[in-house]
Amino acid sequence: MPITQNLFTAMSQQKICATCGTQYPEYSEVERCLICEDERQYIPEQGQLWTTHSILLQTHETKIRPINDRLFELFIAPKFGIGQRALLVLSEHGNILWDCIPMLDEKTVHFIKAKGGVSAIGISHPHYYSNMGTWAKTFDCPIYIHQKDKAYIIDEVDAVSLWSGEELLLWDDLKLLNLGGHFDGGTVLLAPQMSARGTMCCSDILQIAPSKAFVAMMYSYPNNIPLPLREIERIGKRLGKLEFDALYGAFTYQNLTENVKDIVENSIKRYFA
Repeated sequence: MPITQNLFTAMSQQKICATCGTQYPEYSEVERCLICEDERQYIPEQGQLWTTHSILLQTHETKIRPINDRLFELFIAPKFGIGQRALLVLSEHGNILWDCIPMLDEKTVHFIKAKGGVSAIGISHPHYYSNMGTWAKTFDCPIYIHQKDKAYIIDEVDAVSLWSGEELLLWDDLKLLNLGGHFDGGTVLLAPQMSARGTMCCSDILQIAPSKAFVAMMYSYPNNIPLPLREIERIGKRLGKLEFDALYGAFTYQNLTENVKDIVENSIKRYFA
């Protein structure tokens, strides 16, 4: 039996929140998802819903699509949980998986290993922790999470590496940047060599609008709770000092590659208009 199959079997009955996709450890006896009870998420009207990885493998599949020759998106179809994508960033001295999706199948494992595997997993914020421990065990790599969001780690695995401060330099000039906002530990990935002025994977720390004419920053998206203007101003000043000309968000439609800095700057000005 393949190593990945042994791993899938071991975690097959671990419960997964059907609303946010967070996987709980085997010993967990919680009745309501701790992530969804936070005011930045929600328990659905019909109450707490749970599923397992083995059920997901029967009802869903992982889709993999190229965005460019060094960037691939991975997402679950049909939509499950929040519906976010993970991004596989290819780099000379090691690939990084940006965020996680709460399902991992053999097809995805084979694809990623054929691309050189994963040297690290970077997580933007707690909504996308999902089954990060399974991904890390499969690819034998660390998970980088900002220490400000430590309290939200549900399944504590040895692979988690907490970091602090405003930025963490990895390799090939890849950087994790703590912007805050949506969560205090809210993080983006900056890949300077992926485009002329740099590519930023922003998840929904910066939420790209469907029109692609605006970006938003909120404390809670599903509950429509805004950030204080002082926090938006702080993030705006930080972004103004960074170089990037491509922005990739949490969902499949959120690829912004034209007039990016102007769109970000104009969006921030709208908050103060």
